[in-house]
Amino acid sequence: MKILFASSEVFPYSKTGGLADMVGALGRALAEAGHRVGIVTPSYRGIRERFPEAKKLDWWLELPMANRYVQGEVWTLEPEPGLTIYFIHQPEYYDRSDLYSNGGADYADNAERFIFFCKAAVHLARYLPWQPELIHAHDWQVGCVPMLVQHQSKLGWGNAPATCLTIHNLAYQGVFPAAQFGMTNLPLEYFNPEGAEFYNHLNCLKAGIAFANVITTVSPRYAREITTEEFGCGLDGFLRDRRTRLFGILNGADYDEWNTTENPYLPFPYSARKLAGKAENKQKLQHELGLPEKAAVPLFGSVTRLAEQKGMDIQLGALEEMLSSDMQFVLLGSGATIFEKGFLKLAQRFPGKAAVRIGYDQGLAHRIEAGCDFCLMPSKFEPCGLTQIYSLRYGTVPIVRATGGLDDSVRDYAENPKTADGIKFREYSARALAKAIRKALAIYQQPDLLKKFRVNGMKMDFSWGKIVTEYERVYGIALKR
Repeated sequence: MKILFASSEVFPYSKTGGLADMVGALGRALAEAGHRVGIVTPSYRGIRERFPEAKKLDWWLELPMANRYVQGEVWTLEPEPGLTIYFIHQPEYYDRSDLYSNGGADYADNAERFIFFCKAAVHLARYLPWQPELIHAHDWQVGCVPMLVQHQSKLGWGNAPATCLTIHNLAYQGVFPAAQFGMTNLPLEYFNPEGAEFYNHLNCLKAGIAFANVITTVSPRYAREITTEEFGCGLDGFLRDRRTRLFGILNGADYDEWNTTENPYLPFPYSARKLAGKAENKQKLQHELGLPEKAAVPLFGSVTRLAEQKGMDIQLGALEEMLSSDMQFVLLGSGATIFEKGFLKLAQRFPGKAAVRIGYDQGLAHRIEAGCDFCLMPSKFEPCGLTQIYSLRYGTVPIVRATGGLDDSVRDYAENPKTADGIKFREYSARALAKAIRKALAIYQQPDLLKKFRVNGMKMDFSWGKIVTEYERVYGIALKR
């Protein structure tokens, strides 16, 4: 197949979260499977300096934006055979300190920035010499792509591509004042309750859901959850009407990046057969973060965005209770100020038991995954989650709330004692999480059982190569439609 991805971030060029990891890894996996893949993404500040091998195409963009035309350039990079990255260079929109916001507040012109990006992606799809037959759009930032393709098809785009929209997190929909719809330069017939209109606002994600040939989410359970009132974020009825084109495909992991045997970030390699290196990584991590180097004390960790969605409120509550036990806790993350301050205070109250690092450090993230015994992921909701998948490969037992992709990827002892690799709890409360932590403490006191959990997790295969076949099937459905 000939596939063009459209995404506002792609690892290793830009990243704020799992969206970038997924797009980069799936694009490479599809190319390795023999497909022709392009990925179009904004050229943010610093990308061209970090990747000087990028080349400028002899291609000048001049796209209508309401009552003016905005110009841009296209730069390309070919990281491997069959895969081309197309960077949309438009300094007015993308040469900024952050991808989406500044000082915690979204950029005021985000609607304009990403509608322009949608138009650039559709323009590429129409005029690239290799003629993509399918556009795979990711999240609200490119939600207008299927709508723009639909309109251009009506105007005579003979071989218009099929469209696939992936919802990575329904809570983020790209909702803007109705006046911003003018930036699309589309007729008002697209701005209605069956299209892009949402309570007299422009809803970019809803536009994608309305016009895409197929819709995917990043886990099977999340595909079911978003058709319910509890998780539908106001779009549950709209999604129920389209459930025949809605598919859930669990995210994979890039094991070239996330592995325990050939990893430049880890001082000691290890594997399911040779686990000794994990204990050495634990001691090294304790030393790095200023915790007592005690092998007998279980070490819990979190590498996370500090947001309510991630269950940070109940995690703080549970740790306040449980850190009086013989355990240690480390955290790497950033986000809401209230949670950043909460975890810093926790570390002050429990010196020698808790270590907190605000921010993100790729190397430290790997060392926490490798050095910890247990990983905490008590999310209120979780479309997929990648940290628990990384934890499983690193032999770090995940403690998760049974929601979305967390429920799909982790196996609890109560479900199957032979294949158990994690601990699940269901009630969203600090009490339920504290009970799950007590289970972990009990497992830690049984070395053979702990080893069984670790080995079961490390043997799980979430590689993208296996998942490609599921996307091929869904793409085939889109092409038929």
